Amino acid sequence: MNMDVKSQVKEPHLLAIDQGTSSSRAILFSKDGEIRSIFQKEIALCYPNSGWVEQDPRDIIRTTLWAIQRIVFENPGIEIAGAGITNQRETTVLWDKTTGEPIYNAIVWQDRRTAEYCAALRAQGYEEMVRRKTGLLLDPYFSATKIRWILQHVDGAMEKARRGEVLFGTTETFLIWHLTKGARHVSDASNASRTMLYNVVDQCWDSDLLELFDVPTGILPVVDDNVSDFGQIDRGYLVDSAMDIRIGGAAGDQQAALIGQACFSPGMIKSTYGTGCFALMNIGGDFVESKNRLLTTIAYRINGSVTYAAEGSIFNAGTAIQYLRDNLTFFDHARDSEDLALSVQDSGGVYFVPSFTGLGAPYWNAEARGLICGLGRDSTKAHITRAALEAQGYQTRDLMQAMQDDTGRIIGNLRVDGGLVVNRFMCQFLSDVLQRSVEVPRVTESTAWGAACLAGVQAGVFSSLENVGRNWKSADSYMPQRSLEEMDAHYSGWLEAVARVNLAGM
Repeated sequence: MNMDVKSQVKEPHLLAIDQGTSSSRAILFSKDGEIRSIFQKEIALCYPNSGWVEQDPRDIIRTTLWAIQRIVFENPGIEIAGAGITNQRETTVLWDKTTGEPIYNAIVWQDRRTAEYCAALRAQGYEEMVRRKTGLLLDPYFSATKIRWILQHVDGAMEKARRGEVLFGTTETFLIWHLTKGARHVSDASNASRTMLYNVVDQCWDSDLLELFDVPTGILPVVDDNVSDFGQIDRGYLVDSAMDIRIGGAAGDQQAALIGQACFSPGMIKSTYGTGCFALMNIGGDFVESKNRLLTTIAYRINGSVTYAAEGSIFNAGTAIQYLRDNLTFFDHARDSEDLALSVQDSGGVYFVPSFTGLGAPYWNAEARGLICGLGRDSTKAHITRAALEAQGYQTRDLMQAMQDDTGRIIGNLRVDGGLVVNRFMCQFLSDVLQRSVEVPRVTESTAWGAACLAGVQAGVFSSLENVGRNWKSADSYMPQRSLEEMDAHYSGWLEAVARVNLAGM
């Protein structure tokens, strides 16, 4: 929808293209981070088998183009200085180089179909090499095993790939290729670092990893900095507009949120609560392997200079609330979960471990599945809903403790964003269980704003990311209201629940 009828003002604006797991969006920002216009279209997921998650790549293009076109149509004459793309990471698309048609559905980051293959590679001792080169763990989450699966299961795909007739990309690469009508086959450093094929120390596609996963070099995109000229959106897409829109920035959604939250100094940390929960800590310019099964990833690369992040990835956060709404019909709208949770004094001993598609950091159990435990005769949907919201705090505490152990840093305040942070109960419980302040930013669309900021730097709207960061402001903050002793007792129950999930998933 159009947020500002005065958007004809000739000040420079920035377009963020946010291609997510559940929707594709386009957001028009002022240079101060105010949203001028926003359009969003949901995108369907399909589940062909247990643990499989796919999307139609054509829907990714259609919904993204629709959102961009609505922005342009509703804001005639506006100056768009540049566009930034942010995207669901690891989601894997392979397409025909000539026609642009996908050769298989997009395999979504949540997909677990290659779990047995990953387990076999771990048993053969390959995980240490993978960690040393990529900062990642051998897990179905990342793109490499998804690529391999498509090449081995689609008739003729491997032969076509070896002949250079097939291209690979995460969704930002797929979008850029289509938006520029095939002019650019390019990724950015943050997304490349999530493929399990990119050496984040040497900053290149790694020949040992390509051989391990049997991926032909010719299908891979060029890897640019996060601030770069990624090409111009073809005018034919822009509703007969004479507007020129250049794509000047790209970053995976969690790295974009780190940028949007202005976490530019080592030790600063943000956590995003959307489909999943992802906490990233800026760890500076040196690659450091985690000792606690976290990931080391590229936060951003500007002018060839890399900043790394320690990342804790949780696969299911908002999906827990969606599950209660859609599968168990506890409420009609996600926002109703807060009132329902507050209708009881506590969760009554109920714990909800939302590991629908496996456990992420720091457990990394691809076979785990969800669990609701501690039910009594007096348990109600209010107790279960409260437990689902409390799970976000417990999962985050798992990550914070691992980060603290890895870095030796005492973590200060936590900057949060994502759809779940509108739930005040969740944010307060997060502050209580972490025993630290939790801050919600003034610019609530942190991921999209981060992509816009990258484009703004490329277009000269901003002199640097740090210049943008000085304008970061908190809109709301939460302080602990419950004692450490009380929260430690609750957290012990969570650890027992996770132990049951891990035992069942072995």
